[in-house]
Amino acid sequence: MPVFYDKTKGCDASILLNATDSMESEKDAEPNATLAGFDVIDGIKSELERSCPATVSCADVLALAARDAVAMLGGPSWGVLLGRKDSLTASIDMANKDLPNPKDSLAELIRMFKEHDLDERDLTALSGAHTVGMAHDCKNYDDRIYSRVGQGGDSIDPSFAALRRQECEQKHDKATAPFDERTPAKFDNAYYVDLLARRGLLTSDQELYTQGCQTGDLVKTYAMNGDVFFADFTRAMVKMGNIRPKHWWTPAEVRLKCSVANTHY
Repeated sequence: MPVFYDKTKGCDASILLNATDSMESEKDAEPNATLAGFDVIDGIKSELERSCPATVSCADVLALAARDAVAMLGGPSWGVLLGRKDSLTASIDMANKDLPNPKDSLAELIRMFKEHDLDERDLTALSGAHTVGMAHDCKNYDDRIYSRVGQGGDSIDPSFAALRRQECEQKHDKATAPFDERTPAKFDNAYYVDLLARRGLLTSDQELYTQGCQTGDLVKTYAMNGDVFFADFTRAMVKMGNIRPKHWWTPAEVRLKCSVANTHY
């Protein structure tokens, strides 16, 4: 879901903008390499423009679509505040700098979320979005399965590492692997159960289960109690969805088409 990655300058739908002659697209940033679903957002926006022209921003569409997608997959629902505006530009440099990398350490993840006033509980709960979805390239987790640790160290189940290595070698490093191997098409707390079993796919996933840290305690709590996870996830989604551009005077608009600013439409 692109909404989880639309946070470089606030929730402003910059992730949806295509590249132009003078601007690179955030879609091409490394952390966004496997994002999909842009056609779904475009379809929703097209229907809205027919019914209610120039009224509902693409940023609001993203926030609403994320809520509905989670609910449709068995997860919680929540109220979404509306009234966001769409940015006129995108920044691939900010996307590469400010979005989580699949190989980030826990300290780096905490630092990055803190810059957006999101705490360790928010980080751990929002990471639970990986209870659905897939990684589409082995380079996103090769450090985890091929390193010395990946051969059977404390942070990874040796059989899990061997399975993922086999798939990557068979598919020439273009294997597709679920973030949550138990229920990859259901929004539940199985992602955290995987982490307890040392079967997290990404380094940035497994790093959450660090002994002696608040995130590690939360992973155990969420694995045992899905209701607590759902409650914390909805609270964090509302909090994240209300992130606004730091500079209130930043030019913005309600785009008529989500992939292009109105001046190019």
